Amino acid sequence: MAAHRKPRQRSLGGHTARTAATLALAGAATATAFDGTGHAEPQLTPGQVKAEVNRLYREAETATEKYDGAREEATAAKARLAGLQDQAARRQQRLSSARDALGSIAAAQYREGGVDPAWQLALSSDPDRYLDGAAFAERAGHRQAAAVSRVRDQLREIERLRGAARIELRSLRSRQAELNRQKRTVTGKLEEARRLLRRLTPVQRAEVTGADGGDRHASRSAAGPREAMRYGSSPAPTARAAAAVAYAFGKLGSPYVWGATGPDAFDCSGLVQAAYRSAGVSLPRTTYAQIGAGRRVSRSELQPGDLVFFYSGISHVGIYVGGGQMIHAPNPSAPVRLAPVDQMPFAGATRVA
Repeated sequence: MAAHRKPRQRSLGGHTARTAATLALAGAATATAFDGTGHAEPQLTPGQVKAEVNRLYREAETATEKYDGAREEATAAKARLAGLQDQAARRQQRLSSARDALGSIAAAQYREGGVDPAWQLALSSDPDRYLDGAAFAERAGHRQAAAVSRVRDQLREIERLRGAARIELRSLRSRQAELNRQKRTVTGKLEEARRLLRRLTPVQRAEVTGADGGDRHASRSAAGPREAMRYGSSPAPTARAAAAVAYAFGKLGSPYVWGATGPDAFDCSGLVQAAYRSAGVSLPRTTYAQIGAGRRVSRSELQPGDLVFFYSGISHVGIYVGGGQMIHAPNPSAPVRLAPVDQMPFAGATRVA
């Protein structure tokens, strides 16, 4: 009977040893993660942080425009729902009046006993007087038919209004759900951007966000039409455009707040809307709608007061002030400021006044 030999232990060398070491390190890393200590996030250069923060801001701004649109639609749906409810309440009052009238006719017939008119004529001691009464009864019958018709009309109209209100309520709830989705998207993107910026030194953060560069050219104290003339050889084409430009200059330094339309804070489309509202021009709320609100003009045709749009998704807008410059509300890390139009990918321009 052959003796059982103990298998020889093979030494780890070359590729086998490296594989084992890699697995051991991976296991240690996994164990560390489960212990709660984790490993350090990769160090990004300021340039990489800037690129990532800019991407997050663009995505947040896209979501902000969708949020603004959904909020506008929700407000409109709420107003339509209130109008339908008001109409239904008025119809309900009319229905009550029609029912009261029908009830009065029915009560009168009951008091009269509902006797056949031929027998009433035969038994009457005063046929002439009865005939006058019969004519009244006939008219009462017509009134009854009309009262029944009015009740039916009111019931049908109330049901129609209630159906329309149910549809509007579903629309409102859908818009509110969309508002909440976009709000979560915006806040998530902005928080991620803030987290990245916190990893930088104050000097690096200022370089990444351009904290000083956009405000050097003008301040609120210098704002106005004469200040605007410094940035272009041609004045605004209309008084309203000039008023909008002056308003924008007056808001330099105001903070960016997503969803805000002034008077003390703005997002990009909110600033544009507020500037033209001050000039007596009503503009839509979102960049997607604002680009279609006036006459499209080319990059070479720009004049002060024109709206300039950026990125393929039309997610950002500013007000052109001349000299290749615009005023816009950039993002949460920068206030309303002057900036070159060529700073971002140009998507189109519109003249609204």
